[in-house]
Amino acid sequence: MSAMPKAMYRPLSLATSVLGGIAAGAVFQQVWKRLGHNENAPDPQDLSRSSKEVLIAAALQGAIFAVVKAAVDRAGAKSYRALAHENPM
Repeated sequence: MSAMPKAMYRPLSLATSVLGGIAAGAVFQQVWKRLGHNENAPDPQDLSRSSKEVLIAAALQGAIFAVVKAAVDRAGAKSYRALAHENPM
């Protein structure tokens, strides 16, 4: 990849990563509301919540974040390829 397209891809990649993180957080909150008894996911330092609940929430949040991040990064790379007619990597 030449220097100019690579310089163009970096801001696009950063922006999509930030938006992906925000989207993943929103998706997790909606999933947790539907699955959990409380509206908010448990804080690991909240000792009134069970360890099981905290660990399940953490695993679910990690899985959702990974899937959303991969989807957003993939869409960003495809968009870049459509505009620049070359692969970003």
